[in-house]
Amino acid sequence: MSKNRILLIAAGVVLAGIIIWFISRGAKEEKKDVLVKPSRGTFEVSVTTTGELRAKNSVDILGPSGAQKAQIYQLKITDLVDEGTVVLKGEYVGELDKSEMMGKLKDVEANMQKNLSELTTQKLDSTLTLSEARESIVTLIYQLEESKLEKEQAKFEAPAVQRQKEIAYEKAARALERAKENYGTKVKQAEAKVKIAESELDKATRKYEEFNEVVGEFTIKAPENGMVIYDRDWDGRKKVVGSTVRSWNPVVATLPDLSVMESVTWVNEVDIQKIKEGQAVKISLDSDPDKVLDGKVTSVANIGEQRPNSDSKVFEVVILITNQDSTLRPAMTTSNVIEVSRVEDVVYVPLECLHSEDSISFVYKKEGGSLVRQEVKVGMINENEAVIQQGLTEEDEIFLSMPEMPEGPEMVKLVGIKP
Repeated sequence: MSKNRILLIAAGVVLAGIIIWFISRGAKEEKKDVLVKPSRGTFEVSVTTTGELRAKNSVDILGPSGAQKAQIYQLKITDLVDEGTVVLKGEYVGELDKSEMMGKLKDVEANMQKNLSELTTQKLDSTLTLSEARESIVTLIYQLEESKLEKEQAKFEAPAVQRQKEIAYEKAARALERAKENYGTKVKQAEAKVKIAESELDKATRKYEEFNEVVGEFTIKAPENGMVIYDRDWDGRKKVVGSTVRSWNPVVATLPDLSVMESVTWVNEVDIQKIKEGQAVKISLDSDPDKVLDGKVTSVANIGEQRPNSDSKVFEVVILITNQDSTLRPAMTTSNVIEVSRVEDVVYVPLECLHSEDSISFVYKKEGGSLVRQEVKVGMINENEAVIQQGLTEEDEIFLSMPEMPEGPEMVKLVGIKP
């Protein structure tokens, strides 16, 4: 048993060695140097970004415009039609939570009723006060007549008695005159108090009517015909049921004009310097990659901002789609290839061919039966290739990657190029 076990182990070791030898030999045989020739033609430098479609022009569907008057600054969406629903002007779109507004409406209504009661009371008080003043005047008129009769009857009395009756008559006349003047003043006071009460009631009534109108605006209706597209909050999230709408920005959704569309994209700090207004763009849809649309850059933000799920500042870039396509819809994801620059009739090679040493760029070139390191002058570079301004022609053969070599090959320098 011991010998058999040793033989089995030995056989296993030999077999493993044979397998390893075949694998290493195969790997060596499979590893071959790939030679390519430089290309000549049009060279493009582009920036590729991901964007989202939106309509260039749209009508906002707004919540209540008078919410701030009621000191309501945050409104919760309690109901909303599905995004993409086609609605007609005046049709139902959604509902906002009106519980807080209804509480304020009740307070305003109670205040209006209070002012109405105060006006009624003021009118009754004025009526009573003026009625008493008129009764007092009538009494004074009677007293004046009595004094007049007594004065006339006293003309046969002693002079002292006559004088006494004259004084009583004059007092009664003055009292009546003062009562009439006071009555006029009381009428003016009563009218003023009633006007004040009426004014307060008018203000309370107008406020009640305004609040009642605002309550109606909590039921959101379409201002025009169109397709409902949810608005987005400051953090990019769509406003849906449960989201909060703020009174200073009461947009709940939009009705986009689908005839003119834009792709909104965000470009990082490194690439934004390359982007300029008017640059041509090729746009494809993630939902239909075979469809390619034309566009141009129409807006480049001057100030970057921190976007969700982004570690660095990015800049908003707006791209106008110059084609008309009835299948385009807001919020579709796009791939945007922005053409930064283009040169005609140049030689260019894959980036894998380029190497550098001591600030010198070079490629490994097949020169007859030997291998040399050919110095090159590099021009524009894009994501995959680089323009070679000097050092190569399209007839040269260069290595796609660093070739296997026992020693470093000779460096062929360019004439007139400083290292």
